[in-house]
Amino acid sequence: MTLPPGTVVDGELVAWESGRGRTSFGLLQRRVTAGRRLVEEIRRHPAHLVIFDLLQEAGVEVLRLPLAARRARLARLLTDGPAELPLCPQTIDTGLALTWYDHGADAGIEGLVVKALAGTYRLGRADWIKIKKRISAEAVVGGVIGRLTDPIALLLGRFDHRDGRLRYVGRTVPLSTAQRRELGALLPVIAWRGPHQRHPWPQPLPAGWLGQFNRPPPIDYIAVEPVMVVEVSADIAWEHGRWRHPVGLLRVRLDLETADVGGWMAG
Repeated sequence: MTLPPGTVVDGELVAWESGRGRTSFGLLQRRVTAGRRLVEEIRRHPAHLVIFDLLQEAGVEVLRLPLAARRARLARLLTDGPAELPLCPQTIDTGLALTWYDHGADAGIEGLVVKALAGTYRLGRADWIKIKKRISAEAVVGGVIGRLTDPIALLLGRFDHRDGRLRYVGRTVPLSTAQRRELGALLPVIAWRGPHQRHPWPQPLPAGWLGQFNRPPPIDYIAVEPVMVVEVSADIAWEHGRWRHPVGLLRVRLDLETADVGGWMAG
């Protein structure tokens, strides 16, 4: 089955990693660089277009219809549709929605989007509420973007208990003025001294480590001794040992040692 001509939908492309029993952004990324292996990659890990909404049907725009009407049309359109075109679950049952929120992370679902049944489809989604599941966690500062005395963002790691190596796990969003001031007074004390021991991360930081489709350029950074612990707020998009999205810095944990931080996990 293919969608009829003149159909425009809103959705998200996902790939299922059967070995982990969840979606995998990494499998989609591999298609970008697969080259001659692209056909084999598609065969081994087929993608699915999870469809959220209907924007145009038979060449007629339906953006001004209420969500309930668009949803009904979309459900009819996808009746007996293939597994590659699943309809995204939707409910008005608060209890069921909370169940999805609480347990969806196991399958790679990052949160919920709340829409009004009477709402039209507005570009920019100003009237939609995105509720992402977030956690707080500790990490070790391994590098700084900017200057030690005025850091812009932090590069974070966790120690791999198997070999003691500091593994990169993510970066923070741009720091606030107060955070930059606080860290600017602390970071120069733990600047990386080398060269007696190499910092475990390459310089610059490879673009592939950043977990983005658009392949940004490598990041230059200042290496620091991995002794400072920070607490961060992150969503649950954790794949292959890294946070896929930048995390928010909550506070510096001078009361913790690096041994107090959870170990690196590749899953």
